[in-house]
Amino acid sequence: MANKLSPAIFLADSRGLDFLNSIATPLDVPVDWISNGQDFLAWLEQAGFVPKTILAATARTAMPGELDAIAAQARALREWFRGFVKKHQGKPLRRAALAELGPLNQLLARDEEFWQIGPRESAGDGAPGALDLRIERRWRSSDMLLLPIARALAEVVTECDFTYVRGCEGPTCTLYFVDRTRGRARRWCSMSACGNRAKQAAHRGRARA
Repeated sequence: MANKLSPAIFLADSRGLDFLNSIATPLDVPVDWISNGQDFLAWLEQAGFVPKTILAATARTAMPGELDAIAAQARALREWFRGFVKKHQGKPLRRAALAELGPLNQLLARDEEFWQIGPRESAGDGAPGALDLRIERRWRSSDMLLLPIARALAEVVTECDFTYVRGCEGPTCTLYFVDRTRGRARRWCSMSACGNRAKQAAHRGRARA
C-alpha cells in the first residue's frame, strides 16, 4: 500500500511512542502520517500494527469518508495520549495516574482477540515446535483499526519506566522515545538528525567565541 509521504519515523524503542511520533518535523515542514484515511492505512502497514490483507479489505469495503473519520479518531487519541505522556514523563508513573486512563480502558474493552493454533514460521514441517499458539483478532469494522494502537499505548503505560520516557532535546523536535541506553544518557531522537545539528551548533558557537 503505497504512501505519497516520506517513510514514517520509528525510533522511539516503543510502539506506542512511535504512534505519538506519527506527526513530526523531520526537516522544515511538519508531516502528519495519519492526516487522512489512506495515509492512516499506510502508516499502520509501515508500523506493522495490522496485517496487509486486513488493510486491503478495509480499503475496499469502507464507505466514502469512513477512513478519514477513523483517521480523525486516531489523531484525537494521539494528542490525548501525548498530553498524558507530557504530564508524566521523567518520573515514575504512580497508581493515581489510572484515573486519567479511562478513555484508553474504554477503547481496550472493545477488542475481540482470541487464541489460535497455527504453523510456526521459523520451524519446518514435521520439526519439533512446528505449531504455534498466537493471538488473532476479529476485524468487524474499520474502527477496529484503533485497537492495536490502544494495546501499544497500554504497553507504554504498563511496561515502560516513565522515568526514562523523554522528549528529544532538539529545539524544534517533537519526538518522544524511551531511553534504553546503558547509561540512560540518550538526549536526541537520532544522533544523525537532532544530535548532529546540536554538535554543529555547538561547533559554530565555539568558533564564534
